Amino acid sequence: MSKIEQIITEIEEYIDGCKYQPLSSTKITVNKDEIEELLAELRLKIPDEIKKYQKIIVNKNAILNDANEKADEIIRQANSMTAELVSEHEIMQKAYIQANEIVQNATNQAQEILDDATHEANSVKVAAMQYTDDMLANLQNLMTHMLNGVGGRYEELMRSLNENLSIVTSNREELYPEDEVEEDDYDNLAILDEDIEDLEEYEDEDISINLD
Repeated sequence: MSKIEQIITEIEEYIDGCKYQPLSSTKITVNKDEIEELLAELRLKIPDEIKKYQKIIVNKNAILNDANEKADEIIRQANSMTAELVSEHEIMQKAYIQANEIVQNATNQAQEILDDATHEANSVKVAAMQYTDDMLANLQNLMTHMLNGVGGRYEELMRSLNENLSIVTSNREELYPEDEVEEDDYDNLAILDEDIEDLEEYEDEDISINLD
């Protein structure tokens, strides 16, 4: 409660406590000195209260002005940020488009290089296959010629091997314990060893063949 309100309350209480005049229900008898004292006190307090309220009003206006300034600053920053975001979005879009173009160009170049390399590799492969086929054909002819030339020399050796093989096979079918093996078996094995040595010597011979 303010000072003014407190003094007004005291005046109201004082009036309520005064006695009515005789034969009247609306008029009262007051003490002049007391009422003047209360009014004087009220008069003294009014300037202080007015100053207080004026100060409050000034402070209120200052607070409102400060709030308005802060609100304006917030709005300004928001507008600035919005503009920056729009600008950044446009920049990002342009960068994204440029990046896609670079990737697409690189992909096209890589595909072109791959196609050229594949074509060249296929050409080399065909040439290599043809060269290999020619070499194999020459080798085939050479081997056929060699077989035809040495076939007669092997016939006698093969016949001897077959004879000894038959003997060895027969001996295995009639296998005896090791301490009972007959001397003929050892002779047959010796003959087989000689035939194998003859075959190895023949394989070691130099054969001169013209590949042209």
